[in-house]
This record gives sequence, structure tokens and C-alpha cells, in this order.
Amino acid sequence: MSEEREVMSYETYGTAVRELGAQVADDGYRPEMILAIARGGLLVAGSLGYALSVKNIYVMNCEYYTGVNERLPVPVMLPPYVDFVDMEDAKILIADDVADTGHTLKMVYDFCAERVSEVRAAVLYEKSHSLVKCDYVWKQTDQWINFPWSTDLPLVSPEDARHKVLDA
Repeated sequence: MSEEREVMSYETYGTAVRELGAQVADDGYRPEMILAIARGGLLVAGSLGYALSVKNIYVMNCEYYTGVNERLPVPVMLPPYVDFVDMEDAKILIADDVADTGHTLKMVYDFCAERVSEVRAAVLYEKSHSLVKCDYVWKQTDQWINFPWSTDLPLVSPEDARHKVLDA
């Protein structure tokens, strides 16, 4: 893996997510829901919600990456799960920070596609080897990405942050 990295600042993020939202708006896609893939997609989904006037923002928690270029064998969907009752005619926009391998995005995309009318995906970055080719992409890269929210070390260690009720 190359040591070179794509570095995104908060200022660049603001520009990038606005341009990503413009792609969706200019395409005429009007989702009833934006589904964030946590954690990286949380900021993206909220920002797109404001840009596209969508208040229905939901979260799907998935675990796959455990470190830089370290991952579980397959992505895992974590509870709570999104309730798609009476959503068979809905349009959904999945939001994430990056489509890297595409495994997590594909799992979420396939899960949604069985339950709603139309699903599209928007990401800040897409890598050439991603299984999923997203509908809306701000930038293509094959470098590891340093996002402004995940570059600095956490203030609380993962061990100290554990909530036994949720981790059981």
C-alpha cells in the first residue's frame, strides 16, 4: 500500500459535500430518505439532508474496518435496524464517506433494494476497486483517506468507551 494519502480538511469537506449534493439535485433525484452508513456517512448524510431538503435521515450501523487497511472477513450489520414498513414506494439515497472495497455499501444497498422502490448511493470518495459504482461521487482516489474527523487519535480509548449493555 502506498504511503501517500488523500487528506481532506473540514473546509474541503464543506465544498465537497455541497458539490456532491448538487450532483444529486441536478440529476433530479428526490429521495424520501437519506440512509447514513455509520460512522463515516453520518456527517455526509446530515449535510446532504440540509442541501437536498430531506429531513428523514436514518442510520445503518455496520462494522467492517478495524484499522488502516485492516478489516473483518465480511461486513456486519449492527442493531438497531432500519424499519422499512410502508416504504416499498420510497426512494432512498445511501450516504457514506468512501466506497473503498464496496463490501459494506453493497450489503446496505442490497438490503435496501429488496425493500424500497429505488436506491442510489452518494459518497465523497470512490476507489477504482469498489464492488459498487456509486451514482454520485465527489472524487475518485485509490489512496488511503485522512478525513478530518478520523485523523486525530480518539480522546477516549476504545476500551474505556465500551458500553457493556450495547456490546453484549
